[in-house]
Amino acid sequence: MKFYIIAGEASGDMHAANLVRSLKQVIPKAQFRGWGGDQMSAQGVDLVKHYKELAFMGFVEVISNLRTILKNIDQCKKDIASYKPDAVILVDYPGFNLRIATYIKKQGIPSIYYISPQIWAWKQSRVHAIKRDVDLMLVILPFEQEFYNRFGMDVKFVGHPLLDALPLNSTEKSEQEKFHSDKKCIALLPGSRVQEIKSMLPVMLHMCKHFPEFHFVIAAANHVPSSLYEKYTNGIENIEIAYNRFYDVLKQAHAALVTSGTATLETALMNVPEVVCYKGNLISYWIARKLIKVQYISLVNLISDKEVVKELIQDDFNETNLKLALQSLLDINQRENLIANYDQLRIKLGSSGASERAANYIIQHLQQ
Repeated sequence: MKFYIIAGEASGDMHAANLVRSLKQVIPKAQFRGWGGDQMSAQGVDLVKHYKELAFMGFVEVISNLRTILKNIDQCKKDIASYKPDAVILVDYPGFNLRIATYIKKQGIPSIYYISPQIWAWKQSRVHAIKRDVDLMLVILPFEQEFYNRFGMDVKFVGHPLLDALPLNSTEKSEQEKFHSDKKCIALLPGSRVQEIKSMLPVMLHMCKHFPEFHFVIAAANHVPSSLYEKYTNGIENIEIAYNRFYDVLKQAHAALVTSGTATLETALMNVPEVVCYKGNLISYWIARKLIKVQYISLVNLISDKEVVKELIQDDFNETNLKLALQSLLDINQRENLIANYDQLRIKLGSSGASERAANYIIQHLQQ
């Protein structure tokens, strides 16, 4: 059986890779081709293009790169037609994948969407296109099933794949995991996109001078040039850059400053007190404010349906506010309250085994 699978960013690459692994356990001779990253490639996916060439964030950025995006979509359609897969698996990345879903529907190719676009937050009208074009929707957030049911869609809740991917039960630190200081560690997670890092990291690094008793460690993406990080860290003593060691950093973190995205949930599931940060292009942010229909931006708060972690967004994300928010995370009572809320979050996400359940639903659907 031949699968074509598309993921457009780092978190999608990880979840797609785990899904491929689970599908291979059921169908050992399955073949995979697609768009994604290193983790998918390590699972035997024949990569057409790496996600680092696809990641455009924000309205202005998308418009300015529209020619490239449209060219990529056209290339993907042609490659699918040439590969002739038995099914196409779309992993999040809605701006790209929903266009591919429309195309493959017309071609009569079965489509599976794994990890729903966050249409419950904005662009809810997309649900009609999804209902028309997607044959099987697999959702990972508990409230998404009820959302789709309101529109007459029977979707499958598989649980969150992070519960399988994270080293939740590992507390021992190997020699390779240790960092260059005996001080407690504050993790800086500025994102995996270049434009995120440029916006987030300079403000995060101001904390190094305010908290000299801590050692700060940047969880750096290995596909981002080291020169970008070093441009901002030059001259700072209590800072270290750790490449491709995201979970190592979190395992040792006393607290974390995290750019909004999947990393906020990963941080919470590893019981690390965090401040959620976000600052984007001013025009993109203004448009988003007009369109987004949810109260929070972090998955932790959205799933919990209350403010569990502090969110500093746009103008609120500044040196003064970040210093106060980080200081509050060092308070023992605040930390204990956060951990208790993290425990409730974990319960809401369901049990482990999301990748296996997703693989089984896919096989059942294709065998009908």
